[in-house]
Amino acid sequence: MQIAHIKENGTIQTIQQHSESTAEISSSFAISELRRLVYQTALIHDLGKYQPSFQKRISGENHIKIPHALCGAIELKHIMKPSFEQFLMQYCIAGHHTGLQDFGNPGDEQITLLGTLEQKTESYEIYKKDISFTSPDIEIEYFTKNCRDHQEIGERFAFLTRYVFSCITDADSLDTEAFCTGVKREKRNSDFSECLSKIEQRFAGFQPTTDLQKARSSVQNQVYEKINQEGEIFLMPMPTGSGKTLCSMKFALERAIKQGKKRIIYIIPYNSIIDQTAQEFERIFGDSLQMLRHQSNFQYEVEDGFHEDYRIWANKAIENWDGDFIITTAVQFFESIHHNKRGKLRKLHNMADAILIFDEAHLMPTEYLSPCLKGISHITSILNSEAVFLTATMPDFHTLLEKHGIEGQKVVDLVTDTSEFSKFRKCDYINLGYVEMEQILSIAAASKLIVVNSRKKAQEVYENCDGEKYHLSTYMTVNDRQKTITTIRERLEALEDEFGEDVPEDKRVTVVSTSLIEAGVDLDFHVVCRELAGLDHILQAGGRCNREGKRKGATAYIFAWHEDFGKMSTPEKEITKGLLQEFSDLNDLECIQQYYERMLRVKADEITKHKLKVHQKKPFQINFKEYTEGFKFIEDNSYSIVIVEDVEELQGINQYTKIDTRKYQKYMASVKPWEFEELFKQGVISDFGTGVFFLTNLDYYNKETGILFAIPEYII
Repeated sequence: MQIAHIKENGTIQTIQQHSESTAEISSSFAISELRRLVYQTALIHDLGKYQPSFQKRISGENHIKIPHALCGAIELKHIMKPSFEQFLMQYCIAGHHTGLQDFGNPGDEQITLLGTLEQKTESYEIYKKDISFTSPDIEIEYFTKNCRDHQEIGERFAFLTRYVFSCITDADSLDTEAFCTGVKREKRNSDFSECLSKIEQRFAGFQPTTDLQKARSSVQNQVYEKINQEGEIFLMPMPTGSGKTLCSMKFALERAIKQGKKRIIYIIPYNSIIDQTAQEFERIFGDSLQMLRHQSNFQYEVEDGFHEDYRIWANKAIENWDGDFIITTAVQFFESIHHNKRGKLRKLHNMADAILIFDEAHLMPTEYLSPCLKGISHITSILNSEAVFLTATMPDFHTLLEKHGIEGQKVVDLVTDTSEFSKFRKCDYINLGYVEMEQILSIAAASKLIVVNSRKKAQEVYENCDGEKYHLSTYMTVNDRQKTITTIRERLEALEDEFGEDVPEDKRVTVVSTSLIEAGVDLDFHVVCRELAGLDHILQAGGRCNREGKRKGATAYIFAWHEDFGKMSTPEKEITKGLLQEFSDLNDLECIQQYYERMLRVKADEITKHKLKVHQKKPFQINFKEYTEGFKFIEDNSYSIVIVEDVEELQGINQYTKIDTRKYQKYMASVKPWEFEELFKQGVISDFGTGVFFLTNLDYYNKETGILFAIPEYII
């Protein structure tokens, strides 16, 4: 009997049982064109376990070290001819534990595919008594379909390899888990029809009476009229305040029901927006929607309000997105497409037969735009999914997808009549030019938002403000930011209820923030002051001004600090400066179009900076590991520091302590490398040998402004 796994009670799972079960599960995940290939790959993924030394090891001789993942890949050299499918299968089998490898060269000492294929193994021929392999024989045209050159062939091959790897590694994990625990995973299904009914009831409660409400209804109806239109990628440009979040959800629910899609995946750029969006969905859909949240600062173990069985399901389902409604960040989504490790790629196969909604689609990083669009195009053209791009400031995605997507892809505009957009312009933009701080602080308003470009400047402006004031930046922990946003919302609503437009001067509220407030933070201010930045940032900040359209003559001021006059500027700022001179209304669609055209022209090289490197003669030679190591979706050179409420909690931590970083996600703040060095020199941070840094002197943290870099004078 050849053993694959042994339970603690001595129960055995044979290699044949595990291989056949993994093959069945993985092929059930796969699209029809790849089902046979996936089955055969999974069937031989564990041939190395037939080696005598592996059998000794699993039977208790733990000192024996014997790799097993390479054998199936080596066997394919003998039983298949060189082909796209052979290399694909070899990548998947050789890396099914350690991750997809680089192609490499013959004789490589480091772990590469070619190096792996030349390694010596013990005999595993006995597998032929248990397992009958049949070559999948996929036509080469499947690997070259809709590809214009070798670059696109290589990109398609890489995507298909990751997808097959996803099917196999997830099935491998699930079968092993089921055998070892004796429990199969619970399934939780949403009732999309009930969800659709609830959101329609919500919309039915909005009877449009004002011009703005009628315009909102008109724009949304354009989207609903195209529910049955054929397409793969749908563009939904909708102004701030037009109800695009709920509109996109209604569209997705109807498409999912009518097109028979398995799941909806809602992709959001920032954690702060997820919190707000998830809460809104929970209020509307209740138990009808089995929402699975996957974001870095949200852990089911530490969040309140979940039943234990729901926590157990969610913590397991996050591993492979085994749910029918997932709400996640762009970082999680795109890293799960372009990674090489099984922990990330297990999710990829569950992106098939889905509706993908990309909220604030314009925020895809320019440097990663080409691989992002290519990944979306592969999912929609190969995996039978559909994507919705949702944003108030829409770049020319038609041109971008034509250049960086898949040839012949069907892209549909859901909103074609923009004549009502002008009714969503709730404030005027006035350019103040270069100013001193006193000019910004002296602008009178019942409630005022000041948005600046740096965290240091936000702290400085905040310290100089009088009256009731609030501060937001990533110097603060996630927990303190969330609490502050909630307090600000409650204060603004209370002042509105009590005083309306005539808030007394001594009751007025000022909020100073970095750009984190711009996307998805649903706050409404009388006046917004925005430091010069890219047009998209200015318009997003302006969306916090007179958000409900109740006030006449609302103003968003644009300014630059006088101290920055003559200093180096960014392309985004320079292009916006030009547009401020050319256009009287920054909300003009021509202005927005010009901004993106000029930006994309200036950053043409950046767009393709991180595209996959493909061998021009052998497009199957992909360096998966190398590419993953260079794919950092957020180019974040910051350090995270944990701020605990009680320093005594740190006393028991030492180099042997296992730190669960998930526990501390909400209590982390970020600093730049030079700021980190400054804190380290002052001796106020330590990792205690664990690799996770904690603030050891709480005098260097203020709940209002976040991390401080010098001890306050009053403490001295």
